[in-house]
Amino acid sequence: MALSLLIAIILSILAWSHFRRRRQNLPPGPYPFPIIGNILQLGRNPHKSLTDLSKTYGPLMSLKLGSIHTVVVSSPDSARLVLKENDQAFSGRTVPAAAEALGFDMISMGLIPVGERWRKLRKLCKEQMFSARRLDDGAGNRREKVSRLVDYLRECSAKGRAVDLGQAAFVTTFNLLSATFFSVDLIGFESDATQQLKETIKGVTKVLGAPNVADFFPILKRLDPQRIKKRLEFYFGGLLGVLGGIIDERMKSTPKELETKNDLLAALLDLMDGSEYDLTYKDIQHLFMDLFIGGSDSTQSTVEWAMTELLANPDKMRNAKNELTSVIGEKNQVEESDISRLPYLQALIKETLRLHIPGPFLVPRRADRDIEIGGYIIPQHSQIFINAWAIARDSSIWPNPTSFEPERFLNNNIGFKGQDFELIPFGSGRRICPGLPLADRMLSLMLGSMLHNFEWEMEGGMRPDTTDEFGMALHKAVPLKAIPLYCN
Repeated sequence: MALSLLIAIILSILAWSHFRRRRQNLPPGPYPFPIIGNILQLGRNPHKSLTDLSKTYGPLMSLKLGSIHTVVVSSPDSARLVLKENDQAFSGRTVPAAAEALGFDMISMGLIPVGERWRKLRKLCKEQMFSARRLDDGAGNRREKVSRLVDYLRECSAKGRAVDLGQAAFVTTFNLLSATFFSVDLIGFESDATQQLKETIKGVTKVLGAPNVADFFPILKRLDPQRIKKRLEFYFGGLLGVLGGIIDERMKSTPKELETKNDLLAALLDLMDGSEYDLTYKDIQHLFMDLFIGGSDSTQSTVEWAMTELLANPDKMRNAKNELTSVIGEKNQVEESDISRLPYLQALIKETLRLHIPGPFLVPRRADRDIEIGGYIIPQHSQIFINAWAIARDSSIWPNPTSFEPERFLNNNIGFKGQDFELIPFGSGRRICPGLPLADRMLSLMLGSMLHNFEWEMEGGMRPDTTDEFGMALHKAVPLKAIPLYCN
């Protein structure tokens, strides 16, 4: 009797949920269980689980994740409607509970609402950091960092020693950023501090992307039942401590010492008093943390995945090396001015970003008002997942979608800068990643130099592992270690 009553209650709830969804004209989706909704259907790899569900329910799909209504977007056309046609209505952010650690959600440019403060920070990034002029001025700095990478790889080659390519790319990217920001290199290729810093930044992206019961049921935020916010406070505290120490030291410098500094920190400190940006100490500290986390993590991950695929597909590596030799010559080094003449190198970077997109759901957005999309109503406050991973592996768009085929980009003009919604690894619209122009240059320069100067082989002739690990960013589950063979 009790069991029959329970079944009847559950069926009644499901029927009411179905009736309510149809009445509201929500996008279709799997029936949610009472209380928990569709949480169990996320699985260990939500990007893959939601891709499979979208094949049944379509490119606009409703889910109930605990008490949070969520819409999953899984096609280029639907992504265009959200990120371009209705960009303003979907410009809000769904802030993870963990991101409230140390007030990060109130300061981070990636999470604060689109408003006057956000516009000032974006303008600051565009004018002071990532303008074409600023990037051109920094070409020598990038050349120097990549040259150090090549020197390090040459040393490893002489010793016949395998290189952790993810860590080598991380050090190069991180030091490029630190030299641009502070005029110093903060880490070395082989040190405990380097590994610790890399694990800290990886930890941030992993924790922010981890399923958190406090996100599904906001009433539990204060309890932090999985201690996710607590872990993020630890990671953030370490990074903010390092950055705060650098800023404090600079602020104590004498006028004569300051005259020698022509970096971003100097520019930002000059803008603290009486400028249109109205910068505070905390703004500068958190802005640097945003840039280090976003810039170093995605770039090193993409380089590592590219080399993984090239080692698994030696014919593709040979094609890239032949192009480099033909365009640049055997003895010359890769320069940024060469990149436009290297279509195959650009194609393999696009293919890596397609097959191993850094952020599978980008950064979730939020509907700021009720809005109609594709004939359905998206209610205000809905959480929006752009399943960029699903879009980049859609067989109706990409033939042989799970194969690494750079050649597919030699015959089309699809790019990754937010205009082509078949490939949006950095997002699109007003919330597009501000560091994209720098990442574009760094990826080409690093990969081009690694391929042009060295042959590569896996230790013991093993095939590289291509298993990914879910988080806010998709990292390799097993770090790539390969032996460089100096060939110049």
